[in-house]
Amino acid sequence: MTRTSREGQIMVDYSPALMTDMYEYTMLDAALKDGTANRPCVFEIFTRHLPEGRRYGVLAGTGRILDALEHFHLDDDDLAFLADRKIVSKETLDWLKDFRFTGSIKGYREGEMFFPNSPVLQVEGTFGECTLLETLLLSILNYDSAVASAASRMVSAAKDRPCMDMGGRRTNEWAAVAAARAAVVGGFQGTANLLAAQLYGLKAIGTAAHCFTLVHDSEREAFESQINALGKSTTLLVDTYNIEEAVKTAVEVAGPDLGGVRIDSGDLAAMAQRVRNELDALGATSTTITVTNDLDEYALAALQTAPVDSYGVGTMLVTGSGAPTCAMVYKLTERENADGIMEPVAKKSKDKATVPGRKLAYRSYEYNLADCEHVISGSESKLADFQAPEDWKDLLVQYVDHGEINHDYQGHDAIVNAHNYRAKALAELPITAQSLMKGDPAIPTETTVL
Repeated sequence: MTRTSREGQIMVDYSPALMTDMYEYTMLDAALKDGTANRPCVFEIFTRHLPEGRRYGVLAGTGRILDALEHFHLDDDDLAFLADRKIVSKETLDWLKDFRFTGSIKGYREGEMFFPNSPVLQVEGTFGECTLLETLLLSILNYDSAVASAASRMVSAAKDRPCMDMGGRRTNEWAAVAAARAAVVGGFQGTANLLAAQLYGLKAIGTAAHCFTLVHDSEREAFESQINALGKSTTLLVDTYNIEEAVKTAVEVAGPDLGGVRIDSGDLAAMAQRVRNELDALGATSTTITVTNDLDEYALAALQTAPVDSYGVGTMLVTGSGAPTCAMVYKLTERENADGIMEPVAKKSKDKATVPGRKLAYRSYEYNLADCEHVISGSESKLADFQAPEDWKDLLVQYVDHGEINHDYQGHDAIVNAHNYRAKALAELPITAQSLMKGDPAIPTETTVL
């Protein structure tokens, strides 16, 4: 169902325009009939709160949004489906035939830190075209950012040891591809998922599972087969039977130049120490040790003093380490009124009130450390006149300008840039941001309404 159109960008054989909730189309249908569908509007994506105890979030998924926008239109089969189900009227079907998003999108960079009420994405266009994007944008940003945020915490806990994504079998097959990409944005170095590696140009990793050892008549034969196929630089899985015997056999088969061993069970810290000592005693001093087995950021922190060289992380990565969504919402903040004037609007619902108006976003610093997120809200004219202090960092970039997509934020290079940017942005936060103890956001968010 998916193939590569150009390196790192996806061409899909189905329409992202149906990856949505039905009420997006029923709202469109009603708005076209009453004349409000063509009203210029500004929508905003933000989260009211971080997962309990988290200090920051990492934005991920904007590149995937741009990929989806390139194919956000309906073909004859899609239109027939909407007609057969009587979801929209014939007039709306006619409106949808040649639909392309012609609005503008700006937001935080991929890899940027975000906090409660950070305007991570702002969508400007007509009500009709903006409302169709709601579910798709939220589903991408909520999941990808959850994975990237968890990945970032894991990378911090792992210190300088690389983390690899091995979570494909623990989630939906398409979520696995998105998770692999988001994990790299969050600081991971590679993935076991080959489709993600193909689509996004990511480093692919993997050698053998326990079944490979079990299918052979002996562990030695399994190791010999793997070495013959992959060379001495491969990583051998040594915990199928007896780890000490397996390590001895591995070095006998491969020699002291064996690339690595992997441990997937038991007390990982204790086993890593014993295996390291055994490898060194056997002369395999350069052989690396990888550990896997239901790791999360807390387990990685507990392994900091163990002689481990790299980690493979699965379930807890692809589930956001207990927070599989960022609770982001998509809210209308400004629209044209009956007099043709742009007017800020907001919800006043209990515990769900929103801040009216389009937004600017900045981060201020003291002694080279971030100390506050500044969200400035107001009309387009008032924001145009706003002068931020010179030392404030502007957090918004232009992703789409009147339907024209900025391809700099798509593809493999964009993922690498986001990966590097995350490390830089995290280093600019107070050191408490990297604490695994529950606490408040690393910096406060101050909102100013002009």
